[in-house]
Amino acid sequence: MKILITGNMGYVGPSVVRRLRQSYPKGTLIGFDNGYFAHCLTNAEFLPECRVDLQYFADVRHVQPEILRGVDAIVHLAAISNDPMGKTFEEVTYAINFRASVELARQAKAAGVRSFVFASSCSMYGMADDTPRKETSPLNPLTAYAKSKVSTETELQKLADKNFRVTCLRFATACGMSDRLRLDLVVNDFVACAVTSKNITILSDGTPWRPLIHVKDMARAFDCGINRDPALGDFVAVNVGSDAWNYRVTELAEAVAKVVPGVSISVNKAAPQDSRSYRVDFSLYRKIAPDHQPQVDLLTAVAELKEGLGGMGFNDPDFRSSRYMRLQALKRLRETGALDAELNWTQA
Repeated sequence: MKILITGNMGYVGPSVVRRLRQSYPKGTLIGFDNGYFAHCLTNAEFLPECRVDLQYFADVRHVQPEILRGVDAIVHLAAISNDPMGKTFEEVTYAINFRASVELARQAKAAGVRSFVFASSCSMYGMADDTPRKETSPLNPLTAYAKSKVSTETELQKLADKNFRVTCLRFATACGMSDRLRLDLVVNDFVACAVTSKNITILSDGTPWRPLIHVKDMARAFDCGINRDPALGDFVAVNVGSDAWNYRVTELAEAVAKVVPGVSISVNKAAPQDSRSYRVDFSLYRKIAPDHQPQVDLLTAVAELKEGLGGMGFNDPDFRSSRYMRLQALKRLRETGALDAELNWTQA
């Protein structure tokens, strides 16, 4: 197998590469990333990219055809990856997350790539009642990030055929320790609050629902998607996560407080209602991927984060302004002139 992983130098990428290296020890793994967050390393024992056979430093908006030559499967992670970045860089979000993703798929199909696995998101369900959202439920994307995922899925379905199998993995909200950490994710944020200040500050009223998944279990899903059963059809979109991991935000804070002793929880009861609230039904994923179900539970994820932050000597109470917040990392690259307004490197 020859597998191209775009966005491999982000938060999820190191876990995906590690998993695929285990599953395909003799395979050829190719990384493709423009390096926005290459400096956001934690206490990794060595550079995560040492696990790939070849690393391209390039922009997914400009993929050269020769990179796709002989590739069997693509794991497409590369994206502007959260709502704050999408709001600040809305046009760039559509350019990268939507237009570049569809163009990559077109080029891949033309090059003979057989399997295209797309990192989609449950955020496309937006605001919903307490009825768990199924794959057939109405979509209600509220942000540029979520809208870009819906648009991309629509176009990918048109490209799928018996020779170009497309799998869209609608992931729950990611969490867990990584060689390249993000703290702008709800569980990761809460653990960082607990470790640095012994107080978890919930910016909402605490009632919104969040489905969660650990980065290791996301990697498990990508591994499944590469060689999924063709009998499922040329195109599959599936919610990826666990029914047991549908939590209210206050429950997440309480779980962190169980692992990190002496932590208090502050809830902003005056906060306006958070429109991003949804529960998700993961029964289809249980059916089609019985051997790749999530394995990491919430308390284990919290304990790993606590240990990982401790290993980094992390004690920054102002971490929401640090490079471990993706929007802050991009803003600093813009302020120094390293990136232009369209997030192109000014010195290639």
